[in-house]
Amino acid sequence: MIPGGGQPNMQQLLQQAQKMQQDLAKAQEELARTEVDGQAGGGLVKATVTGSGELRALVIDPKAVDPEDTETLADLVVAAVHAANENAQALQQQKLGPLAQGLGGGGIPGLPF
Repeated sequence: MIPGGGQPNMQQLLQQAQKMQQDLAKAQEELARTEVDGQAGGGLVKATVTGSGELRALVIDPKAVDPEDTETLADLVVAAVHAANENAQALQQQKLGPLAQGLGGGGIPGLPF
């Protein structure tokens, strides 16, 4: 409800919702194009993911390769991918957070979400 008991202008609400949807789609496209990195082992293993979390590249320094200890290498790979995904999530929050607040934080007056 709008203060004063008036009803919200439905056309205006629809326009605001459409703009938010367009802004969200644009932010998601930007995330899919943006790449972030994560590393482990002091940079021995580096992972690159998109802002939407898709693994794009994995670089392993030859110093990290020990045929007698593949378990450590596997741990470094997992840690680097995890670090890259954490960076992607932070980027998602940065790009999508304000839009989500607009939808859930009363961004459109008169709508209950």
